[in-house]
Amino acid sequence: MKIIIGSKNPAKISAVKNCFSDQHEFVDLDIPSGVNEQPFSDDETIKGAINRAVGALKQGNGDIGIGLEGGVQETSFGLLICNWGALATNEREPFIAGGARILLPEEVAARLRAGEELGPVMDDYAKMQNVSKHEGAVGIFTSGSINRVDMFTHLMKLLVGQYTYYSSR
Repeated sequence: MKIIIGSKNPAKISAVKNCFSDQHEFVDLDIPSGVNEQPFSDDETIKGAINRAVGALKQGNGDIGIGLEGGVQETSFGLLICNWGALATNEREPFIAGGARILLPEEVAARLRAGEELGPVMDDYAKMQNVSKHEGAVGIFTSGSINRVDMFTHLMKLLVGQYTYYSSR
């Protein structure tokens, strides 16, 4: 089976590979999300994941297209990180799944509300480089208890589980 990953982000690629056997062929492509660089709602983040999955499937001419997207969601409690994934096939509408959420510190949230993107803000905040390709905001704010690969692996398990369930029916 040929699985096309709609991202070049190493954390997302690792998460996909964690959930399929090595017998599959993996191709990673830089597929645009079609949404803002910093998705600012569940709906926008879901749309970005679906766009990446469908785009990957079409552009990569594979059996499965995967789209993983991180974003933020404003709530009455503050700004939460959110992450969504989509698994597309030629047989049906894409499967979607959402993952972990944690509250961002107001210092970070204020910068996002002012128009900045989480990745560069986290690099500055943590005084590190490429946080979004490694531990992610979730890794920083959980003291490494869970990182971005773990978070997206959980999403992938939800997606692959749905795919397996409906494929057997």
